[in-house]
Order: sequence, then C-alpha cells, then structure tokens
Amino acid sequence: MFEDFIKLPIEKKIGQLFFIGILDSEVTADIKDFFREISPGGVCLFSRNIREAEQTRQLLDDIRENLNIEPLLSLDQEGGLVDRLRRIIATMPAPSSHKTLEDTKNFAMMTAEIIRMLGFNMNFAPVVDVIDESRANSYNGLYSRAFGKSKSEVVEFAKEYLENLQYNGCLGCLKHFPGIGASQTDSHEELPIVYLTGDELFEIDLFPYRRLLPTKTVHSVMIAHASFPRFDLQETDNNGKLLPSSLSFNIVTKLLREELGFQGVAITDDLEMGAIVKNYGIGEACQMAISAGVDMLAICANTNSIREGFNSILDAVKTGDISESRIDESLRRISHLKSLMKPPLPFNAKRLQILSDEIVKLNNMINNN
Repeated sequence: MFEDFIKLPIEKKIGQLFFIGILDSEVTADIKDFFREISPGGVCLFSRNIREAEQTRQLLDDIRENLNIEPLLSLDQEGGLVDRLRRIIATMPAPSSHKTLEDTKNFAMMTAEIIRMLGFNMNFAPVVDVIDESRANSYNGLYSRAFGKSKSEVVEFAKEYLENLQYNGCLGCLKHFPGIGASQTDSHEELPIVYLTGDELFEIDLFPYRRLLPTKTVHSVMIAHASFPRFDLQETDNNGKLLPSSLSFNIVTKLLREELGFQGVAITDDLEMGAIVKNYGIGEACQMAISAGVDMLAICANTNSIREGFNSILDAVKTGDISESRIDESLRRISHLKSLMKPPLPFNAKRLQILSDEIVKLNNMINNN
C-alpha cells in the first residue's frame, strides 16, 4: 500500500494527514467537492452526524464512495459520557463502571460488531488516563471515561478492551498521551497545566503506555493538548508560552517514538479545542504538529479550519519548511494502519436490536454487582 501512497501528488499525500469531521448527516454536493479538494485520510463522525442506524451506514458508505483512497472511519464510542450512538443503540456503560474483565471483553466485542455494522473501521478508544481516587474530583471532563481506579487496573482493563475490539475487526486508539488524568482543566476549553514531576509522570501516567506499547497491539495513539511545566521535556514556544504536548517534538518524537519505541500512527486530539485555538492559528498548529512528529491532524468541524491547515502544510512543503520526506514518513505509518482496516459488516437491523438488548443486560449486570 505504501508504494501506492508514495506515488501520489503532494496535495493528495498531504490530504492523507488529515482526520476531519463533517457537519451534515449526509454527503452533500458541498462535501463531495470538499473531499475532492482535500482527500482526507480519515473522517470522524459525531452525534450531530448520527441520527438513525440506516442513515449512519448510508453516510459512511457514501463517504467511502467519494474518496479514492479507503479512509479511516472513526468515532469516539467510549461508553458513558462519550456515547455517539445513544440515539440508535442502548446507552453503553461507562468504562469506569466495569467490574470484571469479562464485562470489558463483552463490551469490546459488542462495540466492535455494532460500529462495524454501521460502517466504521476504527474507534478512538480506550482512554488510558489514570483516574485514581485522588484525581476523581478534578474538573477535567475525564471522570468515568477511563477504566479502573489505579494505573494497574487501567492497563488490565484497557488491554482486554483493545485486544477484543481489534480481534473483532475494529481498530482502537490509546488516548490521551502522555496522560492527563492529573489535569485540572478540560482541554476543550483551555490548555491544561499538569503539575507532575517527570518521575510522577513516568511512574503513573506513562505506566499504561510503558506496559501496552510493547505488546504490539497498539497501532495508534492520540496526543493530548496539555503542558507539564515540572517535566524536563516540556518546551516553550517562540513567545515563551508552554508548548502543548500535541505540538511538542520532545513529547511526540523524543518520548513517544524514541524512548517508548512507538512506531504506529500518532494523531492529535481535535485541533479546534480551546487549548490550541486560543493560543495558535490552526495553520500554525498544523505545521508545528507535523514538525513535532505527529502523523494525522484531527480537525473535527470547521471546513475553513481544515482548508487553512491543509494549505499551511502544502505551503510549508513548497517552501522547504517541511520536507516531502517528512510527509512520506507519516504516509508509511498511515498506510500500515490502513492495511489493518477490516471491511464493514453487512447491515442487519435485527442484529443491531439484539446487540442493543444485550447492552441493556450488561448495564444491569454491572449496576447490580
């Protein structure tokens, strides 16, 4: 597959670096034109796009049909607070509510089957931020989104979830590197400042990555927007401000790639979050992220922001600020990830209802244990 990617014109190569969102629940003429312009490597759906089961499958089929290169098609289907399918499937249990590995295995298997039947091939899950009792009351939006109540439980449950999700044909993604369980701010609003020492970060928040990355089952990692002023790898930007981890060479390349040995796809969290747009232009942020070693840039709503980011990377390649060989590095990793994608399952409304009923039973079992 990489041999095909390497032959693409530079505009199409750059398009593969973008993981975008769309605003509509169908592929309109404007979206078709935009796809032809950008050729994104991935599309992520949100609740705004997902109204009914058949409509969702048709939307994803149409996205495939209108992109020449098979796209990654993802969503954030964590369960609990982050449940994009709640309009069409029974509410899924929060990861923090799982009490046994069997619960998690069944949850992962059902999630994979449901979202593949709807047309997806990827899920931005599991969350491996460590939320122990001392962090449970933080105002960071993460409570209940992570498995377990300790670093060891996070590893145990997330490993079970990821292995079973992917065994059943759906790619997963660990998030949010290098770990934001100790943050006091939601990155959707502001840049979180995490006051952990390097030793604390290594022993607690990086523990899930240190345990899970060597298993070779992790094919993608989402990079957080956060800063770590007491960590020796923390960088500052040209204005002396703390650099978000998603834009940091030290975090993405030195820590994730070199120290932890990760060779899969690194994806930013949504670059339209307040942590980024309140401090940088979207084009500037895209250039900084690619220079840091990120492979895919998530811009999840505004077409003008996607276009600005795309043109910024294209201009940087044309001026030599970003080399084409650097783009090819990411394409090699993206092409490998895409080689692992499985086709959607046949749509079956009756089977979806059965799975929805099974989720209700799982919820009841978890709540009654």
